[in-house]
Amino acid sequence: MSDSSGIRALGIAESTRGDRCTVAGAVVRADRVVDGAAFESATVGGLDFTDAIVQIVSDLEREDLHGTLVGAIAPAWFNVLDMDRLAAETDLPTIAVTFEASDGLEPALRDAFDGEALADRLDRYRNLPARSPFEVGGERVYLRSVGLSVDEREDLVRAFTPEGGRPEPVRVARELARAGSTYRARFDGSPESR
Repeated sequence: MSDSSGIRALGIAESTRGDRCTVAGAVVRADRVVDGAAFESATVGGLDFTDAIVQIVSDLEREDLHGTLVGAIAPAWFNVLDMDRLAAETDLPTIAVTFEASDGLEPALRDAFDGEALADRLDRYRNLPARSPFEVGGERVYLRSVGLSVDEREDLVRAFTPEGGRPEPVRVARELARAGSTYRARFDGSPESR
C-alpha cells in the first residue's frame, strides 16, 4: 500500500464480565485517527459473536472500510467466530489477529461442551482458515484471513500496527469494549458496579 494513511479498518474486540459480553467496533485510519465506533452484545457460551460483528458493520453504515480486524476467535466462553460468514455478509476481507501461541482449542471445547453444542463449535473451529505466525512491530502475532492473499493481509496488519504487535483498530476496540463493559456493570447490579 503506497500512501496508506487514509485507509480505514474496523477493529473488533470484546470484554466479558459475568454473563455479559460487550463487543466493540472501532473504525481507525492507518494514521491512528479514530473515525467511528459501535457496540453490540454477545452471549457468554453462545454462538452469536459473528452476529454481533455483522450488526456492528451494519450500524456503522461505512462504505470506506478496507477490512475487519478481529482480536479473538472464540471469546465469551467459546463463542466461536464464523470468519467465512462474516466476510460474506459484510463484504469485507476479515483478519483474525491473536497474540499467543496455542496448540488449538479442540481439547478445551471437548472439556466444556458435548452433544450438539460441541459439534457446532467444532464445526466452526475446524472451518477457520489456517493460522500462521507473523512478525510485526517487533512482536509475533498469529493471523487467519478470508478474502486476502498472505501478502495483502500482512500489508494491512503492518499498515495498522505503528508499534508493538497489536493493530491499532483492535487496540482501540479493546479499550472501548472494556470501558463499555464497565459502564454496563454500573447499571446491572453486578458486584463490579459497587
